[in-house]
Amino acid sequence: MPFRDANFKRRFLWFAIALGTWWLVSWIAAKALIVESTVWPRADAIVVMSGSSAYKERSDLAAQLFRQSQTAIVVLTNDGQQGGWSNEKQRNPYSYELATDELVRLGVPQSNIKVLPTIVTGTYEEALELRDWIVREKIGSIMVVTSVYHSKRTKWTLNKVLPNDSRFAVVTVPPGEQTPAPTTWWWYPSGWRSVAGEYVKLAYYVLHY
Repeated sequence: MPFRDANFKRRFLWFAIALGTWWLVSWIAAKALIVESTVWPRADAIVVMSGSSAYKERSDLAAQLFRQSQTAIVVLTNDGQQGGWSNEKQRNPYSYELATDELVRLGVPQSNIKVLPTIVTGTYEEALELRDWIVREKIGSIMVVTSVYHSKRTKWTLNKVLPNDSRFAVVTVPPGEQTPAPTTWWWYPSGWRSVAGEYVKLAYYVLHY
């Protein structure tokens, strides 16, 4: 019996060590993807990065920034993705339409929302579309809203693509309704997509672009 107790204690100790190590590594991995938010009192535009699975949290933060800052326009990009069926529209609305509806619901006038027309298939294409719009409209500064684990790749891509004289700040949505916390992301399928999947995408961007 004492021998069995000793084996059980050893196994439990190794399990506890493994679990603690995994928790620490997963927390560090999640935190490494997060860029510290910078909020300006004024910018020429607030840009909401596309993301059909996270349009609500990003739109909510953009509306909050719109109310707090002296920024006159909220810019959306079009990722070509559609959401679920809408009885009101009698079709599956696009994610930029859902984002627009959310912004309007939260007090952003429709006239202050601009949708860039070109369909983008990823963050890099989105940055190219933003660059063309910034140059065309002579935009000097933008606040870019995105989800917390997408912020590192967003900043890296914008630094790579936008004109050197462009000023941008990345503002991240805190973990919450649509994004799990750094301490518990591995409990959720969405967490694996947001964190583990983001490392795959970031590696591809660094190697490809």
